[in-house]
Parts: sequence; structure tokens; C-alpha cells
Amino acid sequence: MPLKLCVILFAILISPFVNAQDENLLKSSTVPLQLRIKANAVVRYDNTLIEVKAYNNFLYSNKRIVTVYNENGISDQGTVVGYDENRKIKTLEARIYNSNGEEIKKFKEKDFEDVSAVSGGTLYSENRLKYLNYTPINYPYTIVFETEVEFRSTAFVPSWRPLRGFYVSTENSEYKIINNSDTKVKIKAINIDDYAIKTHSDFHYSANHLKSIKPEAFSPAFQSYAPKVRAALTDFDMEGVKGVNTNWQDFGKWMYDELLTGTEMIPIEVKEEIKALTKEATTDADKARIVYNYMQDKTRYISVQVGIGGWKPMLAGDVQRLGYADCKGLSNYTKSLLDEVGVKSYYAVIYDGRDLTSFDNEFSATEGNHAVLCIPNETKDIWLECTSQTNPFGFIAGFTDDRDALLITPEGGKIIHTTVYETEDNLQTTNAIIDIVEDGSISAEVVIKTQGFKYALHEGIQNKPLRDQELYFKDYWDYINNISVENIKFENDKNNVVFTEIVSVTTSNFATKSGKRLLFQPNAFNRVTRIPTRYKERTLDFEIDRGYKDEDEFVINIGPNFEIEAMPNPVEISNKFGSYSFSIEKLSDNKLLYKRTQILNKGYFSKDAYDDFRTFMSTMVKHDKSKIVLISKT
Repeated sequence: MPLKLCVILFAILISPFVNAQDENLLKSSTVPLQLRIKANAVVRYDNTLIEVKAYNNFLYSNKRIVTVYNENGISDQGTVVGYDENRKIKTLEARIYNSNGEEIKKFKEKDFEDVSAVSGGTLYSENRLKYLNYTPINYPYTIVFETEVEFRSTAFVPSWRPLRGFYVSTENSEYKIINNSDTKVKIKAINIDDYAIKTHSDFHYSANHLKSIKPEAFSPAFQSYAPKVRAALTDFDMEGVKGVNTNWQDFGKWMYDELLTGTEMIPIEVKEEIKALTKEATTDADKARIVYNYMQDKTRYISVQVGIGGWKPMLAGDVQRLGYADCKGLSNYTKSLLDEVGVKSYYAVIYDGRDLTSFDNEFSATEGNHAVLCIPNETKDIWLECTSQTNPFGFIAGFTDDRDALLITPEGGKIIHTTVYETEDNLQTTNAIIDIVEDGSISAEVVIKTQGFKYALHEGIQNKPLRDQELYFKDYWDYINNISVENIKFENDKNNVVFTEIVSVTTSNFATKSGKRLLFQPNAFNRVTRIPTRYKERTLDFEIDRGYKDEDEFVINIGPNFEIEAMPNPVEISNKFGSYSFSIEKLSDNKLLYKRTQILNKGYFSKDAYDDFRTFMSTMVKHDKSKIVLISKT
């Protein structure tokens, strides 16, 4: 049977089901009870059909019916469609129905808001969005959304996500690709075995009655366990440039040849300048550090979404001339400078952000949202984040660390893992000298030093106004009432990647008075204060994505009118989640030394272990509130 006829028959087959069910699906009362539980919205019907006509053309059609129960469910309507010169909207409309299934509003394409697809920090972009800006009068309501888009740039094939996020259920969802072209379509189904998903063929999937998922503390990223089907063409088009995507090597080779080659030229005077700056450097790492600092001083980041699908970097010479570029342009420019001083480096595509999102090693496709630079090194590869004017050389913790990226080499693409910051690397030390006054108030000099991922969490506050710095410390020690901070100082050792915060602290009524006694909590400046949420029945596994180590030493000076009546015994706890210990040493009658070490291990754990983890955390919270009893001598 001709494939084109298959498309027609498929449309005929699904149309009676949709039309016959539409009236029933428009009434909110017909939503199955089990799908309403913990749901802000329910996807009643979601049908996606992709017809691949050629390597450079496919037609995307989608009809979606969603019942929305509250304002948090509005974003689950999915009434957004992107377009540009290579994505043409052929059909776009929506209809709104009240809870009884009566139509109350209709929207044509001209009624949709038309905005840029990128933020205001972008210099220029051809990518745009049309979205429905509808403010409901009452809940629940149901929306029917239909769109058809012609793609003439085929590097990105829409995937299927029958569960789109937390607190949204799916009653019916279907996804089908019909290939009428000579190019091959690759498919990968992810996490479908644990859900009610039917595989009708390699290119046809459906799901029914998928209950909403509620987020849980420390649960892995949603996409790591949610069902998904990915698709890609082995031959594709990106804005007029034909690409090959049989595997990561081919895809990377295409990127190198078509996107990077010819962009690396820089002016002769810049070549001479950078060679002069590095002539005394004895190692590649020393040269690279000088080049990186030069790049940071000469440029700034600004989003530039132009050039082949927003994937081709600006010319290195233009970056030098203009003094700005996006991640692609700055990484490519830095690579050009390194080439001039004989340091080998590779452009890399990656996912950035706090979550550890990796490339799929087994499925090549156009993915990633960021570009960085990798310098091969005998002991450990050096990764450069080129968009920051302040980042230490080779430091990527908290943004692009511990994930798979695509390295672009002349020979092709290669999946490679970025720097992993181990538990011991993510070190925070807090030292303090604390003076206790008879009325229960304290004054202290506190020094906090952070490294690794902890550095990434703290560094940057030095650039804020003084008022914001004060609020930062008050929030950091939010368990201390009436706290006053002053004499704030910072030291940013970028060579060793150590950030130091020095602050003077005073607070009244820190110690509790009880007759002649003062009850004092010696851990004043680095407490675990939050106990993970308790669940009657945990449904998700949990993950500690980055381990860390905290070491604290506080010298406590006691006024001469008090003596120590009681102190807590030392504590030591160790298990698979980490370890915790503290001790108090009497240095003299009026001086104590409090020592504490807390370690949290990176790891992925079964949901069955969550109660043990919660107990471990709650035990630390309890011990961090341990008290010393002081008694007045008079």
C-alpha cells in the first residue's frame, strides 16, 4: 500500500474516534476520578502525527484537548507554537468550553500573541512564538487546541511526552510518524515499560490513563523517569545545510565541517598580541590561563541567535571587533586564540544548568543548549566556561559539571564527560570566635571558606550592594533572631578557587535564660535546619546529585561570671548517605572548642531507603541544636 494512502487512511481512522468523543471530552465531569487526583490539569486527548516528506520537509499536526482545574494548570494547556522562516504555521486555532461542555470562546491564529522566542538579553533572533493569552473566568474549563506546522528545517523532530510534567494527568495520547521519504527515521523509546503505553509499531505509540506525578524531595529530574519517545532523521536539513546523523561521530563531523570550519580567523595584530602575552608561559595550562583571562577582559556575553539554526558561531574576528558574542561565539573565539599559541582545544556542545542533564550516548540527535571549550590534559581535562567575565580558569561546578557533552573534533563527534567535583572537592570550612555575654547575647567573628560546588553557591555575593549582602547573611542564618551583620569582607582567590567571607555578627537573646542558667547552642553558624518531607508512601527513588563536606570549628569564650554545668557528649554517625560528628573540648574554664564535620555523599538510592535517609538528616538537625548549660557563679 502506498505510504501516502496510509496517511489518508490513518486520518480517516482517527477522525471518527475524535469526533465521536469530542462532546464527551469537553465536559469536565467526564474526567475519570483517578486522573483528577493531584492534578492541576488533565490532558483528555493529545494526538500528534508527523509526516516526513523528504530529508528537508515534514508536516507536524497536533490536536489536544485539556481540562484545566486551576491557575497552576494553565501552563499545561500547551497552547504554544514556534515558527520562523523554516517553520510555517498552516493551522492554528483554539476553542474554550465551560464545565458543561458549552463553547464560550474561539480563537483564530490572529488572536494568538506573537512574541520573540528568546529573552530580552538576545541581540537578534528569528525564532518566534505564538501563544494563547487567555484569562479564564471560571474553573474548570476545557480547551481544544489544533495546529499544523510545516518544517523545512528538519534538524529537530518533535518528541512525544505523554506526561508533560508534575500535577498533570493524561487520559489519551497518541504519537505517530509516517515516513514518505528516502531518509531513515531513528526512534528511541525511553521509560515506557513502567507506564500504560502501547507500542503499535516502531513509529506508533499510544498511552491511556496516566496518573499525575507529584514531586518528592530529592527525587531525580523529571525527564529521567518520565516516558518519552525521541525521533531524528539520519539525513536532515538545518536552514539549507544538509546534515548527516547516523551516529555521534557523523553528526560531530558535520558540525565541524559545516558550522565551525571557516569561523576561526582573527586579525594579525591579535595573533601577535596573544603570542607576546604567552611567550614566558612554560606549559599549555599556563598559556591557556593567560588566553582565558584575555578573553574575559576583552569580551562580554550577549545572546546572538543567528547563523544556521542558531548553531553556527559568529566569526572569531567579529567577536574581537565587537567585544561580545554568545556561548558559541565566545567558545569559538577562545579556541582561535588557543590555536595561535599552540594549545589544542575542542569546541563542545552541552546542556547547562543546575540539573545534571547529559547527552544520550546511544542516540544521536540535535540537542544541547550551550557551548563550552575543552582542553585535553594528561591528568584531567580542562573545561572553560567562556560566557563569564569572572569565572575562575577551568572552573565549571554547578553549571556544566558532571555530565556527558559532545566534543567536536576534525574526525567527528565524541561523547565525553565533564569534570566531576567529588565530595571532598566541595568543601566548606566555617571558623568563628564567639563571645557570650551574661544577658544571653553573643558577638562573633565568622570566616567562611568555600571550594568546588560550594564556591559556586557563595561566590558572586561580593558584587551585590551592601544592603543585599546584609540580607544574604540574615537569610543564610535565618534561624538566628535579631541578627546584625557588619564589617563584611570578601576574598576571591580565583587561582586556587577559594572564596572567603568574613563578617562580624551580633545578636541579642541567642542563649536562653532560665534562672541562674544560660542554655547555649554551640553550633551557631552552620546548622542543618530542614528535615526532608515525610511521605506515607514514597513513590519515587531519590538522588543526592552532588556530595559535599562541611568542617566547622568555633572557639567559644564564656564570661567570667559563668561556669560550665553540662555539655553534650560527642557524636559520631556514619552510613551510606554520609557521616556526621561533633565534639566539644574544654580548653580552659572559660573557653570551649566546638568541632563539627558533616559529609553528604553523592548517590542514587531506592525509594525504600528514603526513611533511613530522612532519619539521618533529622538526627543531624537534632544534634545541631544540642545545648551547653552555663550556670552563674553568683
